[in-house]
Amino acid sequence: MHAKDILIDGFNRILEEVHATVEGVAPDVLNARPAADANSVSWLIWHLTRVQDDHMADASGLDQVWLTQGWEKRFGLDLPRTATGYGHSAAQVAKVRVGSGDLLTGYYDAVHEQSLQFLRGLTAKDFERIVDERWDPPVSLGVRLVSVLSDDLQHVGQAAYVRGLVQSAAA
Repeated sequence: MHAKDILIDGFNRILEEVHATVEGVAPDVLNARPAADANSVSWLIWHLTRVQDDHMADASGLDQVWLTQGWEKRFGLDLPRTATGYGHSAAQVAKVRVGSGDLLTGYYDAVHEQSLQFLRGLTAKDFERIVDERWDPPVSLGVRLVSVLSDDLQHVGQAAYVRGLVQSAAA
């Protein structure tokens, strides 16, 4: 099995978990925060998708789906257009609200498709390419892809947990 096939499988798992966490969930649950400084399901799914979009676009030389496919306008967030959620304050987290889980899954699906197109074209040598020299040691494409995969899996798990907390509190 090639490394790209393992990564494709991993990113497909994120897709499955995003849909399982969001589909059929009411907007009040998606947007609820268990505490004033906690993240909502909406913010967590938006953030993991923004990180994947941003990092994969940077690594692949493609444009972000957020900007090129109109997702920034569809979400209509009162945040900088290139915001990914990194370092967000509680007030910024509160600005990420959706009227439907379809918005979250639609954006994730579009990012996922661009990510898969990029991954399918990779060769073994591509994973060695340095994509970020700001770190010591510099970050290779392989390391960056595993980092995105890990971050996204953690956040989708957090989103599922928050959904359960909010739904349990309402019951």
